[in-house]
Amino acid sequence: MAHTKAKGTTTLGRESESKRLGVKLSDGQKAVSGNIIIRQRGTKYIPGIGSKIGKDDTIYAVKNGLVKFISKKKMNFNGKTRLIKVVSVV
Repeated sequence: MAHTKAKGTTTLGRESESKRLGVKLSDGQKAVSGNIIIRQRGTKYIPGIGSKIGKDDTIYAVKNGLVKFISKKKMNFNGKTRLIKVVSVV
């Protein structure tokens, strides 16, 4: 005997599709102009020389070269310094 009374149930429609975020090209790999280097939400990584940031915070290459990841210190608006990761194509 069924436990649900006179109403339909469904097991579908709960899981959202994965967004495939993350690093697509790692340090030292070749990048062609237009290649996506990182897909992210927010600015965890910041674009450097030879790369730009898209509307959805995706970092992509604007010239051909090798991908380089650099850590830099940057000052916040309140005077504290924080470590940021800069992505460049050289």
